[in-house]
Amino acid sequence: MALMPWRDIDTVLLDMDGTLLDLHYDNHFWLEHLPQRYAELHGVSRAMAELELRPLFERNAGRLQWYCLDFWSTELKLPVRELKLETAHLIALRPDADTFLAALGRAGKRVILITNAHRDSLSLKLERIELAPYFERLISSHDYGFPKEDPQFWEALQADIRFDPTRSLFIDDTLPILRSARDFGVAQLLAVSQPDSRKGPKDTAEFAAVGDYRELLDGLAE
Repeated sequence: MALMPWRDIDTVLLDMDGTLLDLHYDNHFWLEHLPQRYAELHGVSRAMAELELRPLFERNAGRLQWYCLDFWSTELKLPVRELKLETAHLIALRPDADTFLAALGRAGKRVILITNAHRDSLSLKLERIELAPYFERLISSHDYGFPKEDPQFWEALQADIRFDPTRSLFIDDTLPILRSARDFGVAQLLAVSQPDSRKGPKDTAEFAAVGDYRELLDGLAE
């Protein structure tokens, strides 16, 4: 990966799940734990639970309700917040993410978290991983009413924090979101090569990807 042009970057926008935190927690919850608990609580087989859940997941992917615990609690008739606590021990920081965040602070960069996570999910993770002190703001897309995939999210973000897209870096593990940021004019974009530590590297298509946050430290302190 080429060196980041840190002298041309004032603002660093960072996703949370799969970018700063290991995506294993979320993948395990939605693909393993939730179907199992759905089966148990509704008295159906695991196979039937997956058959019932799959079309719901596919229909809502990329929409704001996909990330909303209230929506899923109502839709599935399950206490989703409480179920997420059952696997909270899996919440983990990606290697050297905190080293990178600390370096950004020392370099005087403006650092802002932008996540599609519901505020309840955000709070759960911040209780276990001390991320808040590294950031100027912690923004959930639910604050604006649009997911990061939607151009209106970026317009709302611009109105809120007044950042210069041409002097900003955005790191995310989701390609449609990176493309949405690119369309808005964010100049520096990075994908994440392995968001889930239990899975292999992913194809990041047209985007350069970071695998080790120490790779981004070169030139940051200059």
